[in-house]
Amino acid sequence: MDFRKLGKNGPAVSMLGLGCMGMSDIYGHADEKESIATIHAALDAGITLLNTGDFYGMGHNEMLIREAIRGRRDRVFISVKFGPLRAPNGAFAGVDARPAAVKNFLAYSLKRLDTDYVDLYQPARIDRSVPIEDTVGAIREMVQAGYVRHIGLSEASAKTIRRAHAVHPIAALETEYSLLDREVEAETLPTLRELGISVVAYGVLSRGLLTSDAPRHFAPNDFRAHLPRFSGENYQKNLALAGVLKALAKEKGITPTQLAIAWVLGRGQDIVPLVGARRRAQLEEAVAATHIRISPEEEAHIQAALPPIAGTRYGADQMAMLNG
Repeated sequence: MDFRKLGKNGPAVSMLGLGCMGMSDIYGHADEKESIATIHAALDAGITLLNTGDFYGMGHNEMLIREAIRGRRDRVFISVKFGPLRAPNGAFAGVDARPAAVKNFLAYSLKRLDTDYVDLYQPARIDRSVPIEDTVGAIREMVQAGYVRHIGLSEASAKTIRRAHAVHPIAALETEYSLLDREVEAETLPTLRELGISVVAYGVLSRGLLTSDAPRHFAPNDFRAHLPRFSGENYQKNLALAGVLKALAKEKGITPTQLAIAWVLGRGQDIVPLVGARRRAQLEEAVAATHIRISPEEEAHIQAALPPIAGTRYGADQMAMLNG
């Protein structure tokens, strides 16, 4: 596994990261033993970056990671997102990134993870009621105290990134980036490259759409059932796009999953894709993509064959929280 830096002068992490969200909730039931085995397999394959959020499973995801990395903390780079609030029924209830809340969230994460520090700490969404300088300033205090090693952002606008970076160097921005969703390339990516900030890309498989077997039906507790891209006419159009990708992958002798991951890996040494594998077989397929190269001619062919995805990433309420 090759490594890439998070930020111009930041830490080196594996070129592929493991997103652990689906091991707790969001996509329906996950087998906990298989999840832990998958994390172990990731570490054995050379993956060092584990990505989580304190609100994934209302703390369950952090406790799952704690069990998986017991005795292996020195081999792991843990990225934690904070801020979203959840009700007892699991519903999202807003975002809180006040300085006092930042320190409170961190204290609980350190306890659940059973660690003395978090490698990368970042608000999952920008709290528009709190100046970003205050939020990042609070994390900077935690860096100075030794509880956090590096600061990140997630789904922030170019303007907010600049303001945050002026308070403390930002190592990475976490945002969705895939063959079918390239919005970040317009304004955000040029700003990041100007400032020397890396991208941690999630959604590289468009939440399962760009896989060998795109889902046709969803469990009641699978949040994709409520996303515009997976509903009605939009989903029929997007399934057709998945079929096009499958044909393109077949031409190259690889799987659609591998083509989608390899494409994101090829967008620059400053981009680290996350894969949300919940099973070891999925992880093995994803890791194989790190050895695949896409030529400029192949890239042009792929992009010409794939029109933009139909529908927004989230519903209206969640979309209003992006690019804060």
